[in-house]
Amino acid sequence: QVHLIESGGGLVQEGASLRLSCAASGRTFTNYAMGWFRQAPGKEREFVGRISVGGRSTYYADSMKGRFTISRDNAKNTVYLQMNSLKPEDTGVYYCAASPITYNGNVDSTRMYDSWGQGTQVTVSS
Repeated sequence: QVHLIESGGGLVQEGASLRLSCAASGRTFTNYAMGWFRQAPGKEREFVGRISVGGRSTYYADSMKGRFTISRDNAKNTVYLQMNSLKPEDTGVYYCAASPITYNGNVDSTRMYDSWGQGTQVTVSS
C-alpha cells in the first residue's frame, strides 16, 4: 500500500474555489491510478473522480463534471483536486485513494482502491 496525506480543505463560501492536494509516499507512485472520494455526514462515501497513471485520462462523477478537475504531478508524487463554483452540497470529508494498476473493475467503486488518506474537511457555507 501507499501512504497518502490530503491537505487544502477548509471553510469557504458558496461559489468559491479550493484546491486539495494529496501527497503519496512509500510505494512507486506511477504504479497507481489515483481517485478522489467524498463523504458527507450520514451518507456513504461518494466517487468524485479518477486520474490515470500518466495523467492523460480522467473520469468524473456526473455531478462534478465541469466544476472539478483532477491532475497529478508524478515528479512530486502528488495528486490534486481543483474545485470551482463550490456549493453547500459539496460539503464533506474528501479522501484521496490509490488504485493499483493491476486492479480491474469499476473505477468508481471503493473496492478498486487499496490505500486511503485520512481525509480533509471541506465546508461550503451558503
